[in-house]
Amino acid sequence: MAGTNINTDLYFTEQITPWDIYKHGIDQVLVYQKTKYQEIYIVKGVYGKALILDGKWQSCTADEFLYHEGLVHPAMICHGSPRKVLVFGGAEGATIREVLRWKTVEQVVMVDIDEKVVEACKKYLPEMHQNSFEDPRVELIIDDAQNFLDSSNETWDVIISDLTDPIEHGLSFPLFTQEYFQKISQVLSALGSFIIQGGSISPAEMYLHARVVKTLQSVFNCVYSLIPYSTSYGCPLGFVVCSEQKFSSTPNPEKVDRLLAEKTTGGFKFMDGVSLLGMLQIPLNLRQAIATETQIYTLKTPPKSIQV
Repeated sequence: MAGTNINTDLYFTEQITPWDIYKHGIDQVLVYQKTKYQEIYIVKGVYGKALILDGKWQSCTADEFLYHEGLVHPAMICHGSPRKVLVFGGAEGATIREVLRWKTVEQVVMVDIDEKVVEACKKYLPEMHQNSFEDPRVELIIDDAQNFLDSSNETWDVIISDLTDPIEHGLSFPLFTQEYFQKISQVLSALGSFIIQGGSISPAEMYLHARVVKTLQSVFNCVYSLIPYSTSYGCPLGFVVCSEQKFSSTPNPEKVDRLLAEKTTGGFKFMDGVSLLGMLQIPLNLRQAIATETQIYTLKTPPKSIQV
């Protein structure tokens, strides 16, 4: 019977929703540090090495390819030949690693607010970044995503938001508002695409994902939810890909495979045409939640209370 053998005495306990808790067995704590912004753990266990920020499991070496390939490549495929890519967050370096697979990419700017986390990941998680920070196409900027958008006039073919989960209260709330997404749309190229980590789609928090999608629909012409595999998170996740240009939610797997073979260096563990097609086929209950949602996040009218 699964779970009958206990092989560790140390557990990291994560509160996934106000009603759900998930535990990871830990063999070793490699790093513990408090920075100006957050609390860092890098740990080792059955999932390999893992990054934990403020009590939230970020990614682990055993299955991070599911998350990072699923986050990066749908937007890159949507564009087709991205040259300039902007990444918000992604301290592990795995997001930029996946971006750099594309032969068309000439410039990658990664913006992360916490230099201490990035430095810890550089040192302790080489399996994830694979020296991507050293690629001459990459520029690392330590800044807040909103500050960067307010101070930059550059345009981008793809923007990837690998930031916090959606919240309705707190300092990160503006990163999920109509005003923020409008800033994103203004710096996308004509054929540009934007993808965001849109939080859990478990029953307890599906409404958050639905509201993010609804807010994005108020800004972008074409918006689709995607569901990646998320084996080590303890809950299903939802990404959202957006563009002003129409793209299909039922892409032809053979065409996608040909594009990846032509435009990338390959070596994927998760992403291909069939996987992309599968990610875009979201279940009926999520489609209904999005269709019936009316809340659009704005700075002028933030939510007054959490609703479930």
